[in-house]
Amino acid sequence: MSFPIIFVAIVLVLMLVALMRELLRPGLILFTAVVLLLCAGIINPEEALKGFSNKGMITVAMLYLVSEGVRKSGLLERIVYRVLPKKNVTITRANLRFYPIVSFISAFFNNTPVVVIFAPMIKNWARKMKISPTKFLIPLSYATVIGGICTLIGTTTNLVLHGMLIQEYKDETRVFEETQGAVEGLLLKYNIDGMHMFELTKVGIFIAIAGLIYLIFFSQFLLPKERKAEEESESQDVAPGMVRHEIMLGNRFPGLGKTLHEFDFYRRYGAHVRAISRGGAVLEGDYMNMRMSHDDTLIADAPEDFKKTWRDSKVFWMINRVGDFEPPMGTKKRYLALALLIFMIIGATVGELPIVTEHFKFIKLDMFFFACVTTIIMAWTHMFSPKKYTKYLSWDVLITIACAFAISTAMTKSGFADYVASYIIALTDSVRQSRWGIYIILAALFLITNIFTELITNNAAAALSFPLALSVAEKLGADPMPFVVCICFAASSAFSTPIGYQTNLIVQGVGGYKFTDFVKVGLPMNLIVFILSVFLIPFFYNL
Repeated sequence: MSFPIIFVAIVLVLMLVALMRELLRPGLILFTAVVLLLCAGIINPEEALKGFSNKGMITVAMLYLVSEGVRKSGLLERIVYRVLPKKNVTITRANLRFYPIVSFISAFFNNTPVVVIFAPMIKNWARKMKISPTKFLIPLSYATVIGGICTLIGTTTNLVLHGMLIQEYKDETRVFEETQGAVEGLLLKYNIDGMHMFELTKVGIFIAIAGLIYLIFFSQFLLPKERKAEEESESQDVAPGMVRHEIMLGNRFPGLGKTLHEFDFYRRYGAHVRAISRGGAVLEGDYMNMRMSHDDTLIADAPEDFKKTWRDSKVFWMINRVGDFEPPMGTKKRYLALALLIFMIIGATVGELPIVTEHFKFIKLDMFFFACVTTIIMAWTHMFSPKKYTKYLSWDVLITIACAFAISTAMTKSGFADYVASYIIALTDSVRQSRWGIYIILAALFLITNIFTELITNNAAAALSFPLALSVAEKLGADPMPFVVCICFAASSAFSTPIGYQTNLIVQGVGGYKFTDFVKVGLPMNLIVFILSVFLIPFFYNL
């Protein structure tokens, strides 16, 4: 084993440990890994920085702004109010009406704002119907995830891998041109230049249907009833003129690591903290002397204008218990927001058709193009505040994505990816002759990626597994696309822990769930996605 392989392996292990222990934010941890690889000469400065100019990463940034414009239109709230039943309510009937709509919306919309908007609405509605809200919130998170895996723009993970394919295709093209045809890249051989809008749908739709059947008819028997600790925290009297809020702390919250005595929340934000919820349970004892940590939920009473003042804050998410939402846009802007979203989706889909690419050779009408156009129109029509547009970007996610490209390059250049791929292929005696060989290889890729995504972040997990997928495809002489598709599904299937996906953390704070609740409900979901991915991908891609 050569020095580059050993060094990359050590850096990856240290990076994984740092991510699991949350020593720093994921973006800084991955950037540290990139710097170490740069210092060792594994990658050069150009390779270290190429992710920051990648089309996939910029597309993710644009979609954050598009999501903000659609969120402020009030369209999502209107949909939920119309869908939820108002009488003769049962859990199954409500699930049937709600979760298919949530999954469809999440296929074209960022998951996090969907859950941030829908979770408090579902909670308030459930209480009015005298049903435990905990029967709905974990399935809400899972429904957004299985909807998101069906399209290119449904989750940032898909766009990350799309960007990596584009970058790899460009690199292979350059090598092909420089050698005057002496080297034919694997991606050029199969004419792969990223994924089209509905590349994942042919397999993803079966996963979504099976997942929805499980969530609608079976998950309610594994979910807990509302916990006593949370009920007691909500039964405290609220002073006249005050409104009770749930405030979920974000990564940028300035009071992290401090107590409420050290960090005067009332002086800074004008809200009285009544309790702190952590890991799904309200903390007992002297909460004022407990140090606040990332993803704690504060239960606080504040004046009625609190949400209007702080609704755009990026240091915490506000979830109002009594359903007080910001006023939507005017009717014209609301319909314009919907029209722009449809324009972006249809444009990116039609723009990839052969007849369109043949007539528009001077410009590539892909998702990047239409996301940029939609963002600019929304900015100039003030669908989101153009003066505060940087607040709507998740910079840590973007930096994580950008650094992932450099780490992926290091895994490939050093030979580490080929080394691991050889062991994956060795799982079968003879891959080409074995009936089950390709299924075992896909299962191994899925499990490696899925374990990563449950322990760290989905985008980092996708980045670590991408070079493995290409190396496996190269050694088999096969089309790399089915292996990349397998990674897409595995990296998004973070159902068994609350830390694997941001939406899981949000519903944990809102619903007061324990870690074990995600294990009980999430493991069957993991199994559904695993089995369908491994057995359907070879069928649709002729492996």
